[in-house]
Amino acid sequence: MTAVRTVPALTNRAARTIIEAAITAAQQTGQCFSIAVVDAAGHLNAFARMDGAPHITVQVATDKAYTAAGFGMATDAWHEFIKDDAPLAMGVPAQIDRIVTFGGGIPITSGGHIIGGIGVCGGHWSDDIKIAEAGLAAIA
Repeated sequence: MTAVRTVPALTNRAARTIIEAAITAAQQTGQCFSIAVVDAAGHLNAFARMDGAPHITVQVATDKAYTAAGFGMATDAWHEFIKDDAPLAMGVPAQIDRIVTFGGGIPITSGGHIIGGIGVCGGHWSDDIKIAEAGLAAIA
């Protein structure tokens, strides 16, 4: 048995590449977004708030990225996961700090390991997903 494991890590360069690609996609929509990329532990690695993006989008984008990295599950999957389970539906959003249960957060993986998450906020959650996916495509 080994006491140490080696896992891949998200570089700041990759995080900034994701942000830039997401901004490019966002500019095509005419909407203003905040985009956050976190590492596997949910710590902020790169961030951008487009001019005109509402202030609240900073927190929501960061929390979407945190949720995606922390659970290894896209934030839009949470609704289906908890909707028919009353204890989870009531408890998850109210009792797990920083969790977001609607779309716009996607885990970032490498070699089967979660290495971070991206969170986008500024449009409808379905728009946020598209911007996040465009960001991730830059490192695929």
